[in-house]
Amino acid sequence: QVQLVESGGGLVQPGGSLRLSCAASGIYVSGRNMAWYRQAPGKEREFVARITSGDNTIVADSVKGRFTISRDSAKNTVYLQMNSLKFEDTAVYYCKTTQWTNEYWGQGTQVTVSS
Repeated sequence: QVQLVESGGGLVQPGGSLRLSCAASGIYVSGRNMAWYRQAPGKEREFVARITSGDNTIVADSVKGRFTISRDSAKNTVYLQMNSLKFEDTAVYYCKTTQWTNEYWGQGTQVTVSS
C-alpha cells in the first residue's frame, strides 16, 4: 500500500523559510518522478516542483529561485525547501507520485504566510 505523508507546514512571516517533507511508504522515492503541488483557498491545485527519475528538477516560474526540491533515498523522503516566502505562497501543499497508471497523493500540509 502506497502512502505519502507530508509534514513541516506551519505559520511563517513573509521572507521566512520552511522545509516540507514527504515521507513515502510502499514505494521507493529514488529513481521515480516525485512532485509537489499546492492549492490555495478558492483556487485550482497547481504544480510547484518536480524531481525526475534522473534527478533533474523543475520548478514553477512563481517559485523559481526560492523553492528547491530534493530527495533523500536513505530516508525515502522528498523535501521542498521554501525560502523568501510570500503571502501568495499560502496554500495546502501536497506530495504526489505515480506508479503505472495510479496517482498517489498525500493528505497535504498547510503553509500560511502571514505577518
